[in-house]
Amino acid sequence: MASVRTLKTFLAVVRHGSFAAAAAEVGLTPAAVGLQMQALEQSLGQALFDRGRRAVVLNPTGRRIVGEVEQLVRRWEALAAGTDGDEAGLSGVVVMGALVSALMGAFADALWAVKGANPRLDVKLFAGLSSDFAPRVARGELDAAIVTQPPYALPSNLVWSPMYAEPMVLIVPRVPRFDASGGALALLSAAPFIRFDRATWTGRLVDEVLSACRVRVHEGMELNSVEAMVEIVRQGFGVSVVPRLANVDWGRDRALRVLRLPGVDVQRHVGMLERASHARERFTGAIKRYFAERAVPRARRAAR
Repeated sequence: MASVRTLKTFLAVVRHGSFAAAAAEVGLTPAAVGLQMQALEQSLGQALFDRGRRAVVLNPTGRRIVGEVEQLVRRWEALAAGTDGDEAGLSGVVVMGALVSALMGAFADALWAVKGANPRLDVKLFAGLSSDFAPRVARGELDAAIVTQPPYALPSNLVWSPMYAEPMVLIVPRVPRFDASGGALALLSAAPFIRFDRATWTGRLVDEVLSACRVRVHEGMELNSVEAMVEIVRQGFGVSVVPRLANVDWGRDRALRVLRLPGVDVQRHVGMLERASHARERFTGAIKRYFAERAVPRARRAAR
C-alpha cells in the first residue's frame, strides 16, 4: 500500500510535470521519485504515466485520480494536525493563478478577507493570462485560477463559476497628444487605438465592442496588459477599450476619462476556474461565497 509520502510525491510530479522538478521539491533524487511512482503504479495495479524518451506525462488514469489523491492527502494532514478537515479553519498552501487586473480589483478584497479569517492559510499566486491558466488548472499545477469567462466549452473535468462582472468602457486621456474633439464614437474612430491582444479572452470582448460600435479604428499598439494600456492612455498616446476594473476608482483619476459607448452592453465576466473535484474546494468555496453574499445586497439595491 502506498505511503502518504508517496502520494505527496505523486502530487509534486503532477504540479511540476517532471520527476526531476518534483525531486527538488520533496528532497529526493529523480531516480528515487521514479521508483516511488513505479511502486505506486504497482500498488494500484495500473499505469499512471506515459513514459517517453524525453518526458513523463500523466495518462488518462493518472489524471483521473489526481483529485482523489489530493483529498486523501488533505484528510491525512487534518488527522495529523488533530483537527476535523471539514470543520477546522483553512490551512496549508493554496496555489492559484489570477489576472493582474483581478488582483487590482475585487478579488484582492475577497482573498484578504478569507486569509484574515484563516491565519494558517498560505496562498501562492501566479499572475498571467486567462488562456495560459486553463491548461495548468487542468493538469493540477494550480488549485484554481481567477479568469475571464472562457469563450469555449470546457472539458468535463473543469468548472468555471462567475463571481463579478466589469463593463467594457472607452478610456481617453485628459491631456491627449491628438485631436480629442467629439463624443465617444468619434474618439474611438479617429484617435490612435491601443488594443488589447486579440488572441486573449479579453481581446475577443474588445472585438465584440468594436463590432457593436460599427467603427473602424486606427491601430496604434497591441498589448496583453490592461495596466500597461491604461498607463499609455494616461500619457496621452491614444484611447482604448478595457474592462472597468472593479474596486478601481478611475472617476478620480486626473489623467484619465472613462466613457460609456452608446448602445454597447458588453461585460467582462470574471470567475473561478477549477477542477470538478480537487483538494482545495473549501478554499475556492469560501472565495465564491464572498462574492455571492455581496451580490445579494447589490441585487436588492438594483431592484429598488
